[in-house]
Amino acid sequence: MNKLYPFKRYEKNPILCSDDVPYPCNTVFNAAAYKFQNQYLLLLRIEDLKGHSHLTLAHSDDGYQFKVDSQPWITPSDDPYYEPYERFGVEDPRITLIEDTYYITYTAYGPFGPRVGIGSTKDFVSFERISLATEVDNKDAILFPEKIDGSYAMIDRPGGMGGQMGAIWITYSKDLIHWGRARAILGPAPGWGPSKLGISTPPLKTDRGWFTLYHGVRETASGRLYRIGAMLLDLTDPSRISGYTEHFIFGPEELYERTGDVPNVVFPCGIILESDGTLKMYYGAADTCIAVAEAKLDHILKLCSNRI
Repeated sequence: MNKLYPFKRYEKNPILCSDDVPYPCNTVFNAAAYKFQNQYLLLLRIEDLKGHSHLTLAHSDDGYQFKVDSQPWITPSDDPYYEPYERFGVEDPRITLIEDTYYITYTAYGPFGPRVGIGSTKDFVSFERISLATEVDNKDAILFPEKIDGSYAMIDRPGGMGGQMGAIWITYSKDLIHWGRARAILGPAPGWGPSKLGISTPPLKTDRGWFTLYHGVRETASGRLYRIGAMLLDLTDPSRISGYTEHFIFGPEELYERTGDVPNVVFPCGIILESDGTLKMYYGAADTCIAVAEAKLDHILKLCSNRI
């Protein structure tokens, strides 16, 4: 194992492709992940044959072999309030448990651009929309698993569309509907993510701070290159970074990551921490399939302090 690049890919990657979906679709990628009732659960982004995305559940006993549900779970809403903003799809979900409720943040995509939607479930059977939490252009949103000083906290990525630079921001709410007190956390800089940054996975609470993975995008002569870093945020003031990896720790290498509908992309939306400290990272590869890689959390935490 390379100390600078701690993740080891599952030898039978990719674990899900369009052929594994029991109904016609173009691609499957960018899945949220959670362990629910002793089963591994993925909430898949599936792009249909029209190019619009919806969300479908998949289940596994071992975290590697998944069975995809026979029909979508979350589809674009026909509610007049939501419909104009979800008309072209619901995308890139993340799952956060707060008390007894699982909250799902997702990208609502419509003719005006992307904005952040929030919904909830207690059983992964019923789903209730709560809000469209941002204006456009905004995406890559995650919620913290507990309130910060009495408020819900959300990290998002305003901007970054149409070639513009995009940074990682944090904002707060009392009701998951009205958001404010926004502050920038980390912006693009010369290096491996100079074009735009975005949070990838919901935070894990550690004794060193809130741990999360984030992605950086670099424009190259052959197009965009998506890679992954890690950061630690202060437990009481998560707008403050207490450590991060100055180099990327995971990037496209394998053929299924290099070639696809959008080449040279690794894009995690979910991580699961096992009892032995192993972190399972589920990621979309080239916007075409889903793969998994593993690393020890302690190893990544050391990299966040640049202690190799």
